[in-house]
Amino acid sequence: MADSRERSTAGASVVLLAGAAGAVLGAAGLAVWLLRRADRHLLAQRQLRMLRISRLAEASEEPPGNSDQLQDRVQKLNQAIDEVRRQLEQLQPQA
Repeated sequence: MADSRERSTAGASVVLLAGAAGAVLGAAGLAVWLLRRADRHLLAQRQLRMLRISRLAEASEEPPGNSDQLQDRVQKLNQAIDEVRRQLEQLQPQA
C-alpha cells in the first residue's frame, strides 16, 4: 500500500509540476506577444508622425505659382457665387 501512495503522490507531483511549467510558458508567451504588439504600435505611431511632419514640410514649401492659382480659383468661386445669388434674386417674387 505504501508503494501505491508513493506512486500517486509522485504522479500528482508530476502533474502539478507540468501544470506550473505550462503556466510559466503561457505567461512568457503572452508577455512576448504583448511586447511585440506594443513595438508594432509604437512603430506605426512613429511612421504616422513622420508622415505628418513630411506633409507639413511639403505644405510649407509653397511653389511660386501656387498662390496665383489659388487666387484665380477663389475669384472664380466668388463669381460663381455671385451668379447663383443673381439667379436666386430673379426667382423671388417681386413685392
